Amino acid sequence: MQTETLTETQEIIQDNLDYTLFSWSKQKGIAPIAVKHAEGVYLYDYEGKRYIDFSSGLINVNIGHGNQRVTEAVVKQMQEVSYVTPSCVTKARGDLGKKLAEITPGNLQKTLFTVCGATAIENAIKLARLYTGRHKIITRYRAFHGSSYGAMTAGGDPRKLAADAQQAPNFVHVEDPYCYRCPWGKEITSCSRECVSHIERVIEFEGPENVAAILMEGESGSSGCIKYPPDYLQKIRALCDKHGILLIADEVMSGFGRTGAWFACDVHGVVPDMIATAKGITAGYLPLGALIVTDTIANYFNDKVLWLGLTYSAHPVACAAGVEVLKIYEDENLIENAATMGKYVEQRVEAMKQQHPSIGDFRTTGLLGCIELVKNRTTKEPMAPFNAKPDEMAIMNKVAGKLKELGMYAFVRWNYVFIAPPLCITKEEMDEGLAMISEALKIADEYTS
Repeated sequence: MQTETLTETQEIIQDNLDYTLFSWSKQKGIAPIAVKHAEGVYLYDYEGKRYIDFSSGLINVNIGHGNQRVTEAVVKQMQEVSYVTPSCVTKARGDLGKKLAEITPGNLQKTLFTVCGATAIENAIKLARLYTGRHKIITRYRAFHGSSYGAMTAGGDPRKLAADAQQAPNFVHVEDPYCYRCPWGKEITSCSRECVSHIERVIEFEGPENVAAILMEGESGSSGCIKYPPDYLQKIRALCDKHGILLIADEVMSGFGRTGAWFACDVHGVVPDMIATAKGITAGYLPLGALIVTDTIANYFNDKVLWLGLTYSAHPVACAAGVEVLKIYEDENLIENAATMGKYVEQRVEAMKQQHPSIGDFRTTGLLGCIELVKNRTTKEPMAPFNAKPDEMAIMNKVAGKLKELGMYAFVRWNYVFIAPPLCITKEEMDEGLAMISEALKIADEYTS
């Protein structure tokens, strides 16, 4: 009996299926793209098929794929030294810390380097408790802060539910300022910001003397790009100041130009006490996270032990990548382009609404956005519910399948289709991607009433 010979692509995929595990997924029935190389906003498989990357990987490849300036910076650093303990220093560590102090708002001056977004959040939580002597952390239900236990508990994302029987203690969740589906049934133009007074009541219930920090995404991401009312974060900042509570901005996804500014808190005119970030700091080229704190917080530990540490903190190769990536943002005007293209995609999707009754809402800040699909615009019945079960994802799976068939790598979750391409995207490339989305939305349109 003759054994069928696998193609190179089939062998690569089979080895991955046989010997590796896949995140957030059943392990059978997976059909991954075998990526051979990538450049700019495109991925290429081993058969030569091109996919436009409309989610920047996991909304982290902000500078686009294949920028060899990063490769050269990383190789140069590895030729000098690949690793030193965090008690030693390198030029790359100092250069990156100095640059972060320049681009962050207010007096955010010192950085603890971590290995990813989750570890940045974990250390932010620890530091808030060490600094304030308080223990409770207030966070939002529709937020994701990472998949480690503390960060996962801090978020309200339902991916944690399967594993949260022993979730970390002293996290208190509050409602979201989800204006499209306001929990209080109000309109943004006439409401009294019940989303803020709600949090103030929670602070009173929990005892302000017990609350160490309020943890907020700089701008909502994977929960549906829920746009804050214009003054929301400013009012949260005022609440923190009133009660001596720290404000932690999770800028893991929204940082480094994604929203058309260095950080989303710049868009809102707010200076947090800490910024926890990752992703865009190296544009995904190497793992690196950062916890950036005010000089007030940093100075508190001048004569007190900072009980935080990681083996790979300030890894010199990752820091070298970060230094070069930050230069690329400036040299290639990527932050300005994100702002410009964000306005352009708003106009284009607004026009698409006339063609597609399934588009209920579109929310974006710069190039961090998503289309929310509904079965009925009046009732706002979602095409798939929040925390949808597999059988409730049938329509959206068809939409996602069509996008892949057309040559798009996209982040589709519940009833959301995300639009978050690399910040280097051109109008022509944006039009190419939106045309694919428009074609796929014809499937969703068939289920509207």
